[in-house]
Amino acid sequence: MSSTQQVVVITGAGRGLGEGMARLLAAKGHLLALLDRDTAHVEKVAADLPDARAWTCDVTDAAGLKQVAAQVQQHFGRVDVLVNNAGIGRGGPFLLEDEDEFERVLEINLTGSTRTVRAFLPALVESKGYLLQIASLAAFTPAPFMSAYCASKAGVEAYAHCLRSELKHHKVKVGVGYLAFTDTDMVREADADPALGTLRSSLPAPFGSTYPVEPAIERLVAGIEGRKAHVYAQRWLRVMPYLRGGVPTVIAKMPSRDLKRAEQLVRDRMPS
Repeated sequence: MSSTQQVVVITGAGRGLGEGMARLLAAKGHLLALLDRDTAHVEKVAADLPDARAWTCDVTDAAGLKQVAAQVQQHFGRVDVLVNNAGIGRGGPFLLEDEDEFERVLEINLTGSTRTVRAFLPALVESKGYLLQIASLAAFTPAPFMSAYCASKAGVEAYAHCLRSELKHHKVKVGVGYLAFTDTDMVREADADPALGTLRSSLPAPFGSTYPVEPAIERLVAGIEGRKAHVYAQRWLRVMPYLRGGVPTVIAKMPSRDLKRAEQLVRDRMPS
């Protein structure tokens, strides 16, 4: 292993951002442990790449994560980087949203992230490695109909910032990755939902725009290789930390008619 070659673990590596980061990191010569609950997709990605191996793994399974972490350590001999990327997106008005679906978003996006870190943190401490937690513009922006997703992304941002201080004396660096709406399956599925699509179409640029995935992946990978504390997949997101205090007030001024129309779209498709 060269001095610049890293062993990188990526969750949610079977498609989307995870797959894209894996392919670019492989092209740069890094070794990859690819984790996903979708066996077929993650094994296909691993088969395409040199020095990559796939593991089927569900981030809601703490025991399974620890077992996979041990297997990754045994296979590669070390873990230098963990990219906490696995996540799902669901949306709807809190008043009507299914409770189990709401809690599933938190379970995967927030608790799943912390479980993954617990499993791999001893290896990162040993290697004086780097954790990149993928968050979102949603960590800054409390968007209507996205309460579970926003809560989960604000949560992972907060805990990652806490870990940055906690792990400093262990020489482990921690970064947070931020993305606006990026052209992935998750965003396309959200846009296909009539209520969510209606609300997003009413957002002004740059908040409501969809951004190409390739530049986002390039910036995330550059952040990984540079072990950055903050990684912005779209450059304009750099201003958001300075604006976050006023964002809730701005969002609260969204016209009630738009929210009422979107809520009715949800009611119309609910079982009578």
